[in-house]
Amino acid sequence: MFDRLPAFCKNFYFVVSAVFLVWLTFLDSNDLINQMRLQNKLKSLKEEKEYYQKQIEEVKKSRKELLTSGEQLEKFAREKYFMKKKSEDLFIIINEK
Repeated sequence: MFDRLPAFCKNFYFVVSAVFLVWLTFLDSNDLINQMRLQNKLKSLKEEKEYYQKQIEEVKKSRKELLTSGEQLEKFAREKYFMKKKSEDLFIIINEK
C-alpha cells in the first residue's frame, strides 16, 4: 500500500509538516479564516474610529464657537431648544415628508 506513494510522502518530516499546516489552516481556533475575518473587523473598526475622531473635532470646534460668541449661542438656543424672548411668539412648522 505504501509502495505506490511518492518518496517525499513517505518522509516523516513532510507528513508532519503537512498535517501541521492543515491543522493551522482549518482546524485551530485561530485558523486562517478567523484571522481574515478579524482583520476585516479591525479595518472597519479603525475606519469607525477615524470617523468618530473627526466628529469629535467638529463638535469641539462648534462648542468653542458657541462659548465664545453670544450671537452664536442665542442662535443655537433658538434653533435647537426653541427658546424665545418674553415678548416673542414662537411658531413651529413641521414638514411631513
